[in-house]
Formats: sequence, structure tokens, C-alpha cells
Amino acid sequence: MTDRTARVPRRRQAVAGRCREITEARWFAVLVFALILANAAVLGVETYSGLSDRWQQGLRTTEYAFLAAFTVEILLRAGAHADRPKDFFRDPWNLFDLVVVLSAFLPVIRENGTVLRLLRLARVLRAARFLPQLRIILVAVGRSLPGTASFLLVGGLLLYLYAMVGWICFSAEDPEHFGSLGRAVLTLFLLMTLDGLGDAVRAGLEISRWSILYYASYVLLASFVLVNVLIGVVITSLDEARSMEADEDAARPAESPAAGAQPPYTGDPVLLRARVAAARRALDDLERALADAAPGTGPPDRPAGAARPVAPGG
Repeated sequence: MTDRTARVPRRRQAVAGRCREITEARWFAVLVFALILANAAVLGVETYSGLSDRWQQGLRTTEYAFLAAFTVEILLRAGAHADRPKDFFRDPWNLFDLVVVLSAFLPVIRENGTVLRLLRLARVLRAARFLPQLRIILVAVGRSLPGTASFLLVGGLLLYLYAMVGWICFSAEDPEHFGSLGRAVLTLFLLMTLDGLGDAVRAGLEISRWSILYYASYVLLASFVLVNVLIGVVITSLDEARSMEADEDAARPAESPAAGAQPPYTGDPVLLRARVAAARRALDDLERALADAAPGTGPPDRPAGAARPVAPGG
């Protein structure tokens, strides 16, 4: 019973090692990335009705081939974690890949063409897994969501206040832009991007000269202050994402030393004496090789392990 239970971890380690050799290979990442780009190209071809009708059977076969290839990929990635299954589910990219691939096999989703196309489109996002810079940007966007929520709250409050002021002051003379709260909010939202600012200011000046204060204060707060605050939140999140990526790279286990490399010295005197003896033997072998290569010019042979002459002042 003990031998049988001991074989299971060994088999898992063997499977994980074999799958890890494949998934960590450069050609595997290039192949999967090429499949993702090809899948995106096929999705683009399907938007043309003429090509889609003409190549309907071929496009369907191609979709099945992509689905099979991505299924094999996710199985290999899961097999690479056979010895530590929990680590597979701790990686959010693995969970995303698993959901995108397995959802295509659900009967309810397969019968809904719109949802199925959206899932196939989600495969294109998997390209971020193989592009470190894009992965950092996506992580930064995710980390900036709490700050963005605060920004949206402040921005919504600012829009509401200025929309109410605009409705009170300009609704009678300019009902097209400030006739209701919704129209005022839409007008101010477009002004936040400075779109149509000149026309809005000219229309406001025809109503009252004091309207310039309304538009100037709104543009200053909305377009300059709030937008710059949002940019600062995103840049801060981008720096944090880069630091996280660097920490993950530093936390990865170092490569195993090459065969024949000396283990690091840990202060053990036995290990130190063994290293000194090995260095002496290597030096004796080198002297003999030099003496054989140039007879009469090298130092005389000494027995292995004999004490070396000490140079003056050495």
C-alpha cells in the first residue's frame, strides 16, 4: 500500500515535468500566440457576409480546430501543475483561459451565437499572457479601479451640480442644450473633452456675459483637474503593476546549477579541505600537461599531493 501511494506523487511529478518542458518552451509560446492571432483573423473574415457564406464550412472546421488546439493547450498547462494543482487555480490567467475554453463546450452557450462569438473574441485577450507590457497595463487598469470609482463619484457630483446650475440659468434661452437635467449632463459631458467648447461659449455669451465664468470654472475643474487626477491614478497603478511583475520575476526559483558545478561553500571545514585537495590535483595535472607539451621547459614532476614551493613574499 505504501509503495502504491508513493508511486502516485512520482507519476504526478513525471507528468508535471514533461508538461512543464513543453509549456515553458519558446516554440510553444510562439505557437499559441500565432493561433490566437489566426483566431482573430478568422473572426474578422466572418464579418464579411460574402466570404462567410462562401467559406461557411471551412470557417466552421477552422473554429473546431482552434477549439481543439486551445483545449490541448489548457490541458498541458493543467498537467504542468499536476504535482501542485492549487497553484494552477491561483493564477488568474489560468482561470481566465479555463473559463474561455470550457465555456465553448456548454450546450447553452453553443446554441447562442452572440455569446459564442463574444467568447471567441475573448480568446484574443489571451494574447496579453504572452506580451509582458500588455499584461502590466491590464494589471494596472485593474489596480486603478478603486481610484477610478472615486474619480467617477466626484465627477458625477460635479456634473450634477453644474447641470443643475446650467438648467436654472440657461434652460429658457437654450433648451436644446439645457432644457432638462439629462440634456445638461450630456452637454457638459461632451464639454469635458473640450468638444464644441467654442460654440457653447458663444451661445452662452449671447445669453449673458457672466456665462463665461460658468464655462471657464467647469472646464478648469472637469477637463484639467479631474482628468489629471485620473491620469495620476493610472500612472501610480502602472508603477505598482511593474513592481509586482518585478517581484514575481525575482521570486521565481533560480535555475539549477549545471552538472559538475561546485556547491556553494557553507563554512564546513571538510568541504573546504576537499576543495583544496581538488584544486591541488587540478594544478598538478596542468603542470604535467605543460611539461609534456614542452619537454625541458616546465617544472619537474612532483608526486600528487606534495607541498608546493612558496614564492618569496607569497
